[in-house]
Amino acid sequence: MYEANSTEMQTIRVTGKGRIRIKPDTTRVTMTLEGTYPEYSETLRRSSQDTEQLRELLTGFDYARADLKTLNFNVDTEYESCEEKGVYRQRFVGYKFHHLMKVEFPSDNDRLGRILYALANCPLNPQFRLSYTVKDQEAAKNELLAKAVIDAKEKAVVLTQAAGVSLGAILNIDYSWGELNFEVRPMNRMLMADACVKEAGMAKGASCDMDIEPDDIEAADTVTVVWEIG
Repeated sequence: MYEANSTEMQTIRVTGKGRIRIKPDTTRVTMTLEGTYPEYSETLRRSSQDTEQLRELLTGFDYARADLKTLNFNVDTEYESCEEKGVYRQRFVGYKFHHLMKVEFPSDNDRLGRILYALANCPLNPQFRLSYTVKDQEAAKNELLAKAVIDAKEKAVVLTQAAGVSLGAILNIDYSWGELNFEVRPMNRMLMADACVKEAGMAKGASCDMDIEPDDIEAADTVTVVWEIG
């Protein structure tokens, strides 16, 4: 797009798009613990207790206690519908905690299978989800931006040559700085549960049969560059 008049500098603004495909190298297991109790203090206590048990479970898989990271934690009031003399009302049940956490490790199907088996047979019965990502996300973002700028310049050269003008200095580069999602999820919770059939007791070294080769992560982003033209 040209922006020009008789008194101001003539410019051209071009938006370039970068695309990359990255092989994931990091496995992420996201876990959710929930519980509802009549007293707020009891809810916090039980949440802390359950989280501690989950940490203890994961230390058996070469994790430090600090490797279990909290993504989100909240406590909300919980109500249920009830009928009183033909009228439906909301009755207070208690306080419900929701604790979302994650652990990550270099991709290894053997280690993953043992971790998922332990979670599936854990008395805490956590909800869990599997995904894959890349460890060096900053490098991936930088590669994406570089490709977008190159694409913008290639388009600008084609446009200016076709218009019979020359491409001058860069006046401005605009990038949204939005969050990019470098993550792929090959399995849902139900499929993982089927792969990790619950058994009576926790057999030492037991593992889910996991043979997963995740697809490449695809990402795209745009950069808008303004050049002087003459």
